[in-house]
Amino acid sequence: MNPTLTTRMANLRRRMAETSTDLVAIGPSSHMRWLADLSPHGDERPVMLLVSQTYAGFLMPALNVDSSRQHTDLPFFPWADADGPSAALEQLIDATGISRENPSIVLDETMRTDFSLLLLDALPGAKRRFTQDTVGYLRSRKDEDEYKRLKAAHLLNDRAVEAAFAALKPGMTELEVAAYIGDFYKANGATTEFCSVCFGPNGAFPHHHTGATQLKSGDAVLIDTGCRLDGYPSDMTRMGYFEAPPEGYGQIHSIIDRAVEAAIAAAKPGVVASEVDKAARDVITAAGYGPNFLHRTGHGLGIDVHEAPYITGTSETVLDEGMVFSIEPGIYLQGQFGVRLEEIVIIRNGKAEIFSEMPRTAVAAG
Repeated sequence: MNPTLTTRMANLRRRMAETSTDLVAIGPSSHMRWLADLSPHGDERPVMLLVSQTYAGFLMPALNVDSSRQHTDLPFFPWADADGPSAALEQLIDATGISRENPSIVLDETMRTDFSLLLLDALPGAKRRFTQDTVGYLRSRKDEDEYKRLKAAHLLNDRAVEAAFAALKPGMTELEVAAYIGDFYKANGATTEFCSVCFGPNGAFPHHHTGATQLKSGDAVLIDTGCRLDGYPSDMTRMGYFEAPPEGYGQIHSIIDRAVEAAIAAAKPGVVASEVDKAARDVITAAGYGPNFLHRTGHGLGIDVHEAPYITGTSETVLDEGMVFSIEPGIYLQGQFGVRLEEIVIIRNGKAEIFSEMPRTAVAAG
């Protein structure tokens, strides 16, 4: 096992001890990629990684063993279609050394329900919960390797978005701009994670589906996009306009930029996540647009584009060093335009550090 994974496994076992957890069960998910650098084929055949204080091993369909062996040296308990998984799972549970008398187990919340029930049926007295205070807790605090990968992905994203705004021409469709961004990612060794391009009134839909709308003079342009580079994603929203800004655009852009700044200033170790949401929301409400801010202020980002912590008005998560999340307030004016500005930040050295180096000033294109 490589040193990073060895450290993560040790950290998990320490956290299991702190939370009185006997067994952690992880399915074929981003949790498994983070902990074991393994992403086995996921179908209806049960596969899971079981971790105790003294043992870690995989329940693995026999037909996936050879390909999976290239990525991990942890032991496999294979099972064939002709036999089913139950016997192999019983052997794996025995190998973990846990007591079958009311063990405390953690289930991967993203694992298929039938996989979870297979384990619970084998441990009928188990006390169960999900990964929030174990694997999820650890994943929300990024290490130096993750920081470097996230930084590289965001710097590439900066270049892609800058190039896309520079390439805008009258009559271009949203889909053509998204394709341009995707080609830029591919030419630089990355893949498209997602891409939302919104012209004019389409920007007033927070989750607009990029389509055939053509660019025209006076359109606000919203680009919310992210690539995946070396296993980690980026995420950023920048605003501009084509040839001339629509009426009132400058004022709304300024309000949102101030809201971003207020949330960044509030984001420090020890602060409750809801206070960061409030900092952004208060700026927008004071300007008279509170009802036009339609969503939470942010979401965590790591292996997944959306993961803990979530920056909402009700979140009780206490921010800590290494946490990575978005700050993305918006004002949406139906039939006119929407303005959202998004930064991904990491709590580092006692404050929120922005990954992107692209300014949030409105880009005038055309």
